Amino acid sequence: MTPSRRRLAVLAAATTVALAGASAGPAHADPPADAPEQITNGDFSAGVSPWFSYGTGPLGVTDGQLCTTVPGGLANPWDAGIGQDGVPLIAGAEYTLSFDVTATPGSSVNAVLQLGNAPYTGYFSVNAAATPAQQRIERTFVAPSDDSRAQLIFQVGGSAAEQTVCLDNVSLRGGNPPEPYVPDTGPAVRVNQVGYLPAGPKNATVVTEATTALPWQLRAASGTVLASGTTTPRGADPASAQNVHSVDFSAHRTPGRGLTLAVDGEVSHPFDISGTLYDQLRSDALQFFYIQRSGIAIDGSLVGAEYARPAGHLGVAPNQGDTDVPCQAGVCDYRLDVRGGWYDAGDHGKYVVNGGIATYQLLSTFERTKNAATAGHGAALADGTLRVPERDNGVPDILDEARWELEFLLRMQVPAGKPLAGMAHHKIHDRNWTGLPLQPEDDPEPRELHPPSTAATLNLAAVAAQCARLFAPYDTAFAQRCGTAAKTAYAAAKANPNRYASGADSNGGGAYDDSNVTDEFYWAAVELYLTTGERSYLTDLTASPHHTGNVFDARGFGWQSVAALGRLDLATVPNGLPAAELTRIRASVTAAADGYLAEIRRQAYGLPMPGDAGSYFWGGNSNVINNAIVLATAFDLTGAAKYRDGAVQAMDYLLGRNALNISYVTGWGEHAAENQHSRIFGHQLDPSLPKPPAGSLAGGPNADLQDPFVQQLLAGCAPMFCFVDDINSYSTNEVAINWNSALAWIASFLADQGDARAVPPPTCAVTYTNYGFWHGGTGFTAQVTIRNTGTTTLNGWTARFAFTGDAKVREAWMANVTQSGATVTAKNESYNARIAPGGTAMFGFNATTAGGANPSPALITVNGAACAVS
Repeated sequence: MTPSRRRLAVLAAATTVALAGASAGPAHADPPADAPEQITNGDFSAGVSPWFSYGTGPLGVTDGQLCTTVPGGLANPWDAGIGQDGVPLIAGAEYTLSFDVTATPGSSVNAVLQLGNAPYTGYFSVNAAATPAQQRIERTFVAPSDDSRAQLIFQVGGSAAEQTVCLDNVSLRGGNPPEPYVPDTGPAVRVNQVGYLPAGPKNATVVTEATTALPWQLRAASGTVLASGTTTPRGADPASAQNVHSVDFSAHRTPGRGLTLAVDGEVSHPFDISGTLYDQLRSDALQFFYIQRSGIAIDGSLVGAEYARPAGHLGVAPNQGDTDVPCQAGVCDYRLDVRGGWYDAGDHGKYVVNGGIATYQLLSTFERTKNAATAGHGAALADGTLRVPERDNGVPDILDEARWELEFLLRMQVPAGKPLAGMAHHKIHDRNWTGLPLQPEDDPEPRELHPPSTAATLNLAAVAAQCARLFAPYDTAFAQRCGTAAKTAYAAAKANPNRYASGADSNGGGAYDDSNVTDEFYWAAVELYLTTGERSYLTDLTASPHHTGNVFDARGFGWQSVAALGRLDLATVPNGLPAAELTRIRASVTAAADGYLAEIRRQAYGLPMPGDAGSYFWGGNSNVINNAIVLATAFDLTGAAKYRDGAVQAMDYLLGRNALNISYVTGWGEHAAENQHSRIFGHQLDPSLPKPPAGSLAGGPNADLQDPFVQQLLAGCAPMFCFVDDINSYSTNEVAINWNSALAWIASFLADQGDARAVPPPTCAVTYTNYGFWHGGTGFTAQVTIRNTGTTTLNGWTARFAFTGDAKVREAWMANVTQSGATVTAKNESYNARIAPGGTAMFGFNATTAGGANPSPALITVNGAACAVS
């Protein structure tokens, strides 16, 4: 939370206001004894948080004091500082600022209260001539202005000699107690503010004191009543502490725009019924990643002028850059070029474990198009479908976006010949926390590589293995580079199985610690097996306790629990497991989905998460979506509409059907979050900066209240109310790449569902026969036989399927066969165009391959409809 350089320049002009007993003005009485404390953790008993520094060494607590080193030779006092954001001031109120300070060998320290963003107005300042002997500073002043988010900065620069500066007992007492916070929840009828799929479920929740059923009306934009019925009383909802009813209007299937639901004099926010609801959300959720890129100028012509900015962290002043980054002291003796990648969340850090799951979900979104009947063989994710600079390069745009992070992850691998070669550094970020707002190109902090970890190394192994099979049809060299890195990383992790990131390594960036990596070992072994088919990885994955254990937690999966990723991929990506084993794995997915459906029925707001406080945690919205992904995968495996309906209902919660009546996705819904915690999207603090782009997901309610802003604002909140749409609440309202990757996956799935009509039974059956590799293993011969199991004659047919790896059709017979990427399209010849009921047609082909797994495809369509495959 460091001020930017332009902010630092104005600190020297801070105004001193009415020091008690000083000549600056008349003395004021101390605030009353019961005046509220405005500083959080001023005695540092809770460690460093939420204090930040800039221009200094790392912050640490020594003998109960907050201490840091300050380099000598800084030109100005404001070139280094220690601070805290979010300090509330009330105009005309009296405050007492007090603190203990030492400086060794001795230096001037200025304490400044100021506006935390442009024009950085100074409200009060006091100077202390700090020495090695601790002294107590205490001053009383009257605040000249209201500011709910002022900033307290201790300026510690400007000394010729290096200093050790320590603070203790920092206090700002005064002002009126804050008014009780009452969120504006709008109408009592809570709906998905975006809308509903025509043939899908349509549910709403009503907040009411009534205990008996109430009449409801579905109204057109004109006011015409389209449907009516009565509510179902649900009683007290533990998650929201509200008395609620539910409404089910699924029977109405007619598309419409601007519809509302009216109950007991309350009218909902408007919504649509449409089969194209989620098409743009798929694009917006994926577009977030381009705007979040590091190391590249963001092109306003692609994403809007307000999001244009220069490249960040390429070593252009004031950046110290990511192109030549040293390790933390004592970690390594080399420097790495780790440019690129995505900024992880609201800060400028880049973390391999979070980058791993985010990259996986983008790659999985694309890989689903090969194996899911409703995915249209990836037409909606093809080249030219996203606003990225790599569009029209012959590669699906979603893979181009994933590659931006993959290149960064590969650069984080320890070079050959160095200790721990092949492992991955856990993270790279600023040496000290920086402040809000701060554009990437303005970040002056030194950047550091943090120690390699087993968890990071296995994340690299898993996603690099995915990369190897998915990029093989588009960029052989890059795919081979990914494959080599994956194998090297996995071997390095097995040689170093318990190198864990430290939970205390959280200055300047999140710790992302994880001391149980059995799930990462399982996930990495699965991805390497799916890509290579090699028995050693199969042996490892089947020996893992996660292979037969329950990997689907009621509260979802995330960066710290990734065994579910391996299970989902084994269930959906073609592989060589025995049929009985595949059946068991797929049954585990549907069993978990059945559990989530049961939870949806229990929850008055219809989300697939339990209603206790422990289910509302930091980033919990992404876990809600990850449970929806399990439901969506169960639908892809079975075609059973109940699973798709469950995924749809999970999105209802995120898009407005919740206690706060808010859509957690920026730009989506009449009342949507728009002030997510981010240094880049700082409009709330600096109107010259943009709001988060449409399609940005907020972390969501967090009953643990893990930031000072909500600790003061929301104490005692019911779990679903533990959220505020304010940039200062990083524990409830941050953006993050792994949250948006989940949103992108589910938005893509829902966009593929159209109007969500029932899946018809297959009217074709296909046998795919691989006759084996040629001598030398450079290719194989296969035959596809299509049987018409319907009741009408096929007059012309087009069959499609996708290879898992790098196979390329060389020649074919009895069909006109073409290939784009991994997708093979076979069209009938004139002599075999007609297939009568019960009849068959066949075609064959030779294909080349450089090796790796080559399983039979799980999805083959004929004329766009999925066939039974054997």
